[in-house]
Amino acid sequence: TTIGNVWGGNSRSSSNVYVLDQKLDIIGRLENLAPGEQIHSARFMGNRCYLVTFKKIDPLFVIDFKDPYAPKVLGELKITGYSDYLHPYDENHVIGIGKEAIAAEVGDFAWYQGVKISLFDVSDVANPKEIAKYEIGDRGTDSPVLYDHKALLFDRSKNLLVLPVQLAEINEKYYSGVVPPYTYGEPVWQGVYVFNISLERGLELEGRITHCSDAEFGQGRYYYGSSSCSIERSLYIGNVLYTVSDQKIGMNDLETLEEIGGLNLT
Repeated sequence: TTIGNVWGGNSRSSSNVYVLDQKLDIIGRLENLAPGEQIHSARFMGNRCYLVTFKKIDPLFVIDFKDPYAPKVLGELKITGYSDYLHPYDENHVIGIGKEAIAAEVGDFAWYQGVKISLFDVSDVANPKEIAKYEIGDRGTDSPVLYDHKALLFDRSKNLLVLPVQLAEINEKYYSGVVPPYTYGEPVWQGVYVFNISLERGLELEGRITHCSDAEFGQGRYYYGSSSCSIERSLYIGNVLYTVSDQKIGMNDLETLEEIGGLNLT
């Protein structure tokens, strides 16, 4: 839990982890982690907890719960950006999905940017590492995975990672000089990004699938989260990758991503 005010005022935020017994009495605690920041995601795997806090720099904490009465921080990793969702890859690796960020030149905060996917190696608990990452789009890019984990499709046996993305891009021709980090991009595309993910090759984009036509983005007709062409879910059966929006169920070959069929719902 995070208590206090992260963004100003008289109260300084504090992040804490508590262990409760069956009577909901507190039996173990770790308090005052990353003062001034707030928790963005947590993942419990076996006797460990992986915890991400953020305000300007993203610390990924590795916490040991072998002794529930005396939890302790084993290590931490400080990188730019943050993860809103953590998903286990295997017992020694974790996938993080969130936003990249650029530290503000003035003030104790950072401007979040596009969606970032990270692969963390936590085999050395004292020194976790980011061994691969992939950044998508500019500020304004978003994904349902950041607030709804059911939007993610992951299968380690197939090296498959699929997530819906609402892509925003900055048209630099409208700016002279360096584009400020607080600048939002315009919505230009929505669909799923299909990745090959492995420890040997990291994150490789295999392709993209969309249900939206170019006309959906003309004259401001596309609205994040409310357009019927927005893909919200994906799944596979056999060698077919299915993508689901309010207006369509799409079918693509899982290996080539070529479209092989579909069903219109509207």
